[in-house]
Amino acid sequence: MIRKSLGKRSRTIATLAVGVVVGGAVAGGGFAVADTRAPRTDRQITNMTDEVSDIKAYYGDTVDAQGEHWPSPTGNYAKQVAGIEKDAKQFLQNRTRHDRNKKKAIVLDVDDTSLSTYNYELETTFVYSPASNAQYIATKTMPAVFGMNTLAKEAEQQGYTVFFVTGRPESQRAATAANLAAVGFPAADAPHLYLKNKENPPAYLACGATCTTVEYKSGTRAHIESLGYEIVANFGDQNSDLSGGHAARTYKLPNPMYYLP
Repeated sequence: MIRKSLGKRSRTIATLAVGVVVGGAVAGGGFAVADTRAPRTDRQITNMTDEVSDIKAYYGDTVDAQGEHWPSPTGNYAKQVAGIEKDAKQFLQNRTRHDRNKKKAIVLDVDDTSLSTYNYELETTFVYSPASNAQYIATKTMPAVFGMNTLAKEAEQQGYTVFFVTGRPESQRAATAANLAAVGFPAADAPHLYLKNKENPPAYLACGATCTTVEYKSGTRAHIESLGYEIVANFGDQNSDLSGGHAARTYKLPNPMYYLP
């Protein structure tokens, strides 16, 4: 996924100024992320330093010799993700036994569902910009979100076709596919990797270049279904990755670092 603009990110202030997103609300801030009303007192705003410290503690922040930050495989983030994956794997296995003759698929978002942007967020102090994000994607390899590459590979071995649907722009196709391959995901070739193409939007998206995230992602899933697939599970770290139907079950991965409507 990709943030629409720095302005949108600044308005929602989802990473730092209003707190951690939990089920559409903000822990510590006392009001919903989408609420644009100005706080009346400073007590309604989570302290930015404390918020960053909480995020680092949740991810189990570790720093390598090059000064880059990585989540810990024994941290609370990794543990929470593992619990979600355990449930998903069981569900996919059960569906395999009952739906042997169907063309089954799973859909994965990319950023913070398949690939971890944690180091990028720390490197930019949680201030996203299209330029810094494009530079990072072009020059660095993001690690897999703990266990998601294994889940995707196991699903493929059970007969599922794995699709990736991301809000990254079409210009990042080659770098995205290479990164996914480098960390052990199934092939993200052209038929299986969908990126947002505002310059030449596909005909199956009626909203064209003006699609919201929900319209783009649900419309793309509908297109995958039109190819004869049943989408058994859809994985994302934002509610906008999962809204709009066209999946038997959805799995929300944790992401307290930013919010995308």
